[in-house]
Amino acid sequence: MSTARTLPVWSPRMEFNTRFLTSPPSTEEDVIVIGAGIAGLVTALCVAREGLKVLVVDRQGIGEGESLRTTVHLASALDDRYYNLAHWHGADGARLAAASHAAAIDWIQHEVADVDGGCGFRRVPGYLFSHDGDTSRLRKEVEAAIDAGLDAVYLESGIPGLPGFGPALRFERQARVDMDALLEALAGKCDALGVRFLKADVDEVEGAPRPRITLANGAVVRGSAVVVATNVPFHERIPVHTKVAPYRSYVVAGPVRDGALPDALIWDDGDPYHYVRLVDARDGSGRLVLVGGEDHKTGQDDDTTAFVRLQAWAREHLPGIESFTHGWSGQIIEPADGLAFIGADPGGEENVYIHTGDSGNGVTHGTLGGLLLTDLILGRANPWAALYDPVRKMVKSPGGWLHENANVALQYRDWVGGGDIDDPETLAPGEGAVIRHGIHRVAAYRAGDNELRTFSARCPHLGCAVRWSPQEKSWDCPCHGSRFDGQTGAVLNGPAHTPLQPMPWPPGANGGA
Repeated sequence: MSTARTLPVWSPRMEFNTRFLTSPPSTEEDVIVIGAGIAGLVTALCVAREGLKVLVVDRQGIGEGESLRTTVHLASALDDRYYNLAHWHGADGARLAAASHAAAIDWIQHEVADVDGGCGFRRVPGYLFSHDGDTSRLRKEVEAAIDAGLDAVYLESGIPGLPGFGPALRFERQARVDMDALLEALAGKCDALGVRFLKADVDEVEGAPRPRITLANGAVVRGSAVVVATNVPFHERIPVHTKVAPYRSYVVAGPVRDGALPDALIWDDGDPYHYVRLVDARDGSGRLVLVGGEDHKTGQDDDTTAFVRLQAWAREHLPGIESFTHGWSGQIIEPADGLAFIGADPGGEENVYIHTGDSGNGVTHGTLGGLLLTDLILGRANPWAALYDPVRKMVKSPGGWLHENANVALQYRDWVGGGDIDDPETLAPGEGAVIRHGIHRVAAYRAGDNELRTFSARCPHLGCAVRWSPQEKSWDCPCHGSRFDGQTGAVLNGPAHTPLQPMPWPPGANGGA
């Protein structure tokens, strides 16, 4: 089950997913990796190259969580600005951040070099421009980026071919790649080294000298280490979730006239910001332009015009766009201090490791995360370990941390508010709404066969009330970003790991609660 209903450019490679096992191949492994996205696959591949026995567990398939919903900007020019990173993590931390993301791009380039077509990998420049014409932030950023070790320059003349954006920063040695081809290549290399893939839901993760996972069917598998690479950890309730915030980001794509746009990564410094790149059309007919933005907190401020606004922005600012053929959204987990949380489980689960908080640089964060986690599992020193440590203190970024947690607290007020509608009979097929009925909040969805599907609106993670997403036809939690299928209530995104509970309509009917 995909995490969304919308249509991305990248497609799951079903031929590999048919090789997933349906029951554990053994009860003992060396390393268990939960999550078959970019972070999980890089970890599995690197650990397997060390001669360890690896099992990858995913409830869906290769990349079908969030990895196939990225636009794959391979950037060491990070989106949270280097002047912020230097403030939050110090000058040395900013240099390590730049070096680690550059190393991730280099690693991907090396891995695809022996793959037919190179997975569409190409080195391209990156351009950052001001969203409002104020260039003072650009001048501040170019100094910070150079101090961090990037090859950056301020261009008064702006982006070649796009003078309307005004002055810009140019960053060398950024890159792009085709995500579906990259994931397939990594999975194939894992497979060649004996890594096994299991399609299953994981209910519990327990740390120990020999940590264990418990599957939904009750099966138990033990290993020397467990890696939770599921976008957000699902096995703990508090330690990390107070340091990150979930956002939805939207993308539209369509064919563009040859030569109309530079082959580059392009983004502005707005909040939310727009981002642009090219990709070769899958049928070889030319190129598509990918345009992203319109981010908002998951479960908050949803509206059906996000894709329309992106299309309008693209047509206004980018020449040569012929039409739009794709549109989708993805879940971005924003850390309070700009960098991912990668390392030992912050809740103290022994020999359990996590990867989360990728911000808008998910592919490079996921790649460097796999390299870092391999060293930690093997007991080797890694210069990036302290920078990405999940238990690091965030004393220099309290404002963002306090704001996000205050925002979470406000969302619980839904329990004393009214519903979206009064009567589920007014729902058209394919629509959902939350209905207040006495003390209950009911998540009601009208299926295509006109049958009404109703659930408790209580998110099983920490009890926030879910809201309806008209774009993705899902129930989204505005507190920590858990998402559930509109029709079945099944989990689409964590941290929740159990579905919405069915509830009869009206509540209390047939002995229901």
